[in-house]
Amino acid sequence: MTAIRLAATSPRTSSQTRWVLPAPDVQAIAALASALQLGAPAAKVLERRGFTDPAAARRFLHPAFEELHNPLTLRDMPEAIERIATAIATRERVLIYGDYDVDGTTSVVLLTKAIELAGGVVQYHVPHRLRDGYGMREEVVEAAAQQAVRLIISVDTGIRAAEVVRRANELGIDVIVTDHHLPETELPPALAVLNPNRPDCPYPEKNLCGAGVAFKLIQGLLPRLGWTEEKARRVSESFLKLVAIATVADVVPLTGENRIIVTHGLRGLDQVRNVGLRALLDVAGFTGSAVPNARQVAFQIAPRLNAAGRMDTAQTVIELFLTADAAKAREMAKQLHDQNAERQLVQAEIVDECERLAVDAAASALVYYSADWHRGVLGIVASKLVERLQRPVFVLGRNAEDGLAQGSGRSIPAFHLLDALESMGELFERFGGHAHAAGVTMREEHVGEFRRRFDAFAAERLCAEDFLRRLEIDAVLELPEITETAIEELFLLAPFGHGNPPPLFAALNVEVVGQPTVWKEKHLKLTVRQKNRNLTFKAWNFAPRVGELFPGARLDVAFNLEEDAWAAARGMSPWAATLRDFRLA
Repeated sequence: MTAIRLAATSPRTSSQTRWVLPAPDVQAIAALASALQLGAPAAKVLERRGFTDPAAARRFLHPAFEELHNPLTLRDMPEAIERIATAIATRERVLIYGDYDVDGTTSVVLLTKAIELAGGVVQYHVPHRLRDGYGMREEVVEAAAQQAVRLIISVDTGIRAAEVVRRANELGIDVIVTDHHLPETELPPALAVLNPNRPDCPYPEKNLCGAGVAFKLIQGLLPRLGWTEEKARRVSESFLKLVAIATVADVVPLTGENRIIVTHGLRGLDQVRNVGLRALLDVAGFTGSAVPNARQVAFQIAPRLNAAGRMDTAQTVIELFLTADAAKAREMAKQLHDQNAERQLVQAEIVDECERLAVDAAASALVYYSADWHRGVLGIVASKLVERLQRPVFVLGRNAEDGLAQGSGRSIPAFHLLDALESMGELFERFGGHAHAAGVTMREEHVGEFRRRFDAFAAERLCAEDFLRRLEIDAVLELPEITETAIEELFLLAPFGHGNPPPLFAALNVEVVGQPTVWKEKHLKLTVRQKNRNLTFKAWNFAPRVGELFPGARLDVAFNLEEDAWAAARGMSPWAATLRDFRLA
């Protein structure tokens, strides 16, 4: 057995990377540039991403709230609205049953606040990641029945909880499932199942996160309660801040309806009245008028919210957003900040331990397991290992209370995790998820068989090229094309994230100017020239390749042009060029 060391090749070498250059439609690019009054760089990116129709491209560049789809298009939405309206009118006790991640907790907050604003009586439950695991549980439903709950609304969970829903029905409790995870063949026997991914649902946007589905329910509910159109819209728009954070955090594509949600939600963060959200932004460094972009939400806001459920209980997140006490909010935001710091340390230790383990270098998919690992961070560890190893990975720990192995998996673009799990479903006590992120619970003695079958399933479906890191180049540019106006136009394509990544550019046959500067022993600053235009790159973690970079060297460079809020706040250029890879020209 030998250790896989593919991690050492990224991002510091092209040997395991395939550059995919575009084949641009020159006429379509010219037509877009003319119709939209855009420069060539932005027009090239739009054409590469399929926006050849000027009207569609214009809607993409200027996402409008009015373009959101009619919530009544969701299957079972009318039934869900009527049942909730009845519960509010008769002041029935309603239970919101959520999940412990950002998507689940924000969904709980959204529906709780909406029902309370409408005069309803509502309580919530969010499971403990380590004690309860993922999904709905019968004992929670039975406890709710004893508290005279007659309606349960699940958020970001429930689509695979058929037995729990049956138990609720036996106890005289109606259930409305709102979820976005992929369903089993049989839907749970609920009063209503709101999920755009159920096969018989005509809703056009299939990529909503759980909070997105909860938001659509609120959008449909408020007019039914007799609210004016203006009031319903104003309240709905106020909820978009949390929906945007959840959408980014849950790594769903930032296209279509999600693009509208995130664009308007992030804009709303310049005026935050919720004291909990304000405290969270402050502790993450966004004080005063500073507003995070989608990337900053993903790496600075979402991890602090997720840390609560990973390290202890997600209850704190819900309390943070529901409290009206500013001092209490600041205290809870600080707690989340500290838990995130602890999470980072625990995560780094497990990643380091995984990389020291001996694994089969020929394996197509990997399963790591240790009884001692903290189960709250295993999903992030799996993501880090996939990024470094370019293989599907599961990372499992052991639940000391029941002895079961539990953990999370992440995947590469070419491999569907949920298909793999469904092919060996008899190994698991529970499993679920998406194409590229999933969770499992199994008996400890099944881990070895899972490792073998998971690898075999991947080996049958993946080829050598699937394991290569791919750089999908959006456009080839010449350095003189990179003007201040061009960069402003490129930023119209934001928010960037999954499904709409920051544009990746290539400049071919550029010349290295001077000797690269090394700082903090691992990063570089590199200047190149083409046609009398210089461009300086920040090159994170490229110091090991400094020997390849000498004055006069001719290179192809792959790079992003990104917002630089730190520099802008100090009166410098509000953007930066970031090197992603280079190769000999």
